[in-house]
Amino acid sequence: MPRQLALKIDVDTYRGTREGVPRLVETLKRHEAQATFFFSLGPDHTGRAIKRVFRPGFIGKVSRTSVVEHYGIQTLLYGTLLPGPDIGRKCADIMRSVRDAGFETGIHCYDHIRWQDGVACKDAEWTRREMQRAVERYTEIFGAAPKAHAAAGWQMNRDALRLTQRLGFDYSSDTRGTHPFIPTADAEIIACPQLPTTLPTLDEILNRDGITPENVAQHLLQLTEISPSAGHVFTLHAELEGGKLLPVFERLLDGWKGQGYELVSMRQYLEGQIEALPRCEVTMREVAGRVGMLAAQG
Repeated sequence: MPRQLALKIDVDTYRGTREGVPRLVETLKRHEAQATFFFSLGPDHTGRAIKRVFRPGFIGKVSRTSVVEHYGIQTLLYGTLLPGPDIGRKCADIMRSVRDAGFETGIHCYDHIRWQDGVACKDAEWTRREMQRAVERYTEIFGAAPKAHAAAGWQMNRDALRLTQRLGFDYSSDTRGTHPFIPTADAEIIACPQLPTTLPTLDEILNRDGITPENVAQHLLQLTEISPSAGHVFTLHAELEGGKLLPVFERLLDGWKGQGYELVSMRQYLEGQIEALPRCEVTMREVAGRVGMLAAQG
């Protein structure tokens, strides 16, 4: 069986949905690669991320990844000086076109900023309400219930993990780790497999330790030269790889195919796991290049 590398596409913003997603669909089709698109389904409140300015490491990350260049001034004002456009209402046709092009779709969140900045300290009712909003909007757009979830910013709490089972998801990709697993939270088994992101994202490694847009693809390809038996999951963003970093992504696609990888959706990746999944506790830890604590495979 060929080595598998799953492509997980997080779509965070209105601009990313409107501009980045169609570019990525065209690119993936040209490279004969599969992927799963996880959509933000409610209002784009990206501008409210300004509250993170007081978090350690935030200024450094913003300066490293050229946020204005990739997201645009208008996006960075949504939810503050400009009203946040409702992504699911305005971009439903684009989302359905992804499905119609043969790609898997799933839930990223309802309100990206509210989830990423809030869920870690929220209670069960807040968490249920946010996830239910996303489920209802997804069902409204696609005419079918969602079967996959990938948390915004890899942010989760115990109630959110429980809901991945109760809402009937076939799998979730809410964590960072090394291989697929059955999650546990305080020794409680959650019957919804986790497919963690195993590789660093471009925004985590760019402009650190001499890594530039010109050599970042080579750096990542060195990490995937030797594949673990479970393969890899790479998370990309519609706003970055579907924008100015698209040439980098194309170099990665060519490189991974050259290394013998089958580029698959998250569902295909799950179906390709031939060994029983181990149980692992979900913990919170830091990830180099990213601000704050992330849900991770313990």
